[in-house]
Amino acid sequence: MSDRLAQVSGHISNAYGRGLLAGEVAIITGAGQGIGRSAALLFAKEGAKVVVSDIDANKAAAVADEIKAAGGSAIPVAGDVGADDFPKTIVDATAKEYGKINHIVNNAGFTYDKMLHTMPDEAYDVIMKIHVRAPFRLVRAAAPYFRTKTQNPENHTIINVSSTSGLHGNVGQANYAAAKAAVVGLTKTIAKEWGPFGVRANVVAFGHVHTRLTAAKEDGATIEIDGKKVALGIPGANQKTAQSVTANDDIPLRRGATPDEAAAAMLFLASPLSSYVSGHTLEVTGGRGI
Repeated sequence: MSDRLAQVSGHISNAYGRGLLAGEVAIITGAGQGIGRSAALLFAKEGAKVVVSDIDANKAAAVADEIKAAGGSAIPVAGDVGADDFPKTIVDATAKEYGKINHIVNNAGFTYDKMLHTMPDEAYDVIMKIHVRAPFRLVRAAAPYFRTKTQNPENHTIINVSSTSGLHGNVGQANYAAAKAAVVGLTKTIAKEWGPFGVRANVVAFGHVHTRLTAAKEDGATIEIDGKKVALGIPGANQKTAQSVTANDDIPLRRGATPDEAAAAMLFLASPLSSYVSGHTLEVTGGRGI
């Protein structure tokens, strides 16, 4: 057995006994609710020390408290991922508390749907800013903790979130589809540039996951952007489900995913179970789009 193979095999066997991410440090953005919250709890359960980031300080603190109450280690770092000072703020806070960074999960985001011919520039620009520019800037800020060469390299991963909209396009989502497609190119570039340092970079592309972004727009969920409330969700989602002979009949598994199922895919890509997977886009869609 080669030294490298022995190292990986040992890492995996040890991880099963102590948690797949035992002793590692993960920054997860958008972790106050939905998929991000599930990922934060799951990573902590697998032994990671989690930096819980969310634009809502109360929600970030609540998730961090939940992790600590269960015996894990976490700190909340509130902030807007699109803010110019956000990358330095969260990287510095992580380094001060834990001294290192093993994983970055760029999960924060939202939708701002408009038909192409009526979409204003600001709706396009803000989605590109949050879904492409923000992950790029955070990864760049954390470079000193990833671009290192040691005799016994630790597990280091970048996980960026895309969508079936980014892979196939979607009506009313020219901005979101363009941003999520760009994430794939960004991630493959990270994989090529940072691979020599042992860093793995992958994309997880979600289909229909039950969150506020896929709930009925009529439910009233909103997000505030530059002082303006933007409605989230899918118009008429409840009626569509009720009128379908089979709910989610365009999904072979005939159902949407739970946030916990979505988070499990993130865990796989962060864990040593995917130690030879890099530059890959993992579709978590229930078979939708095949």
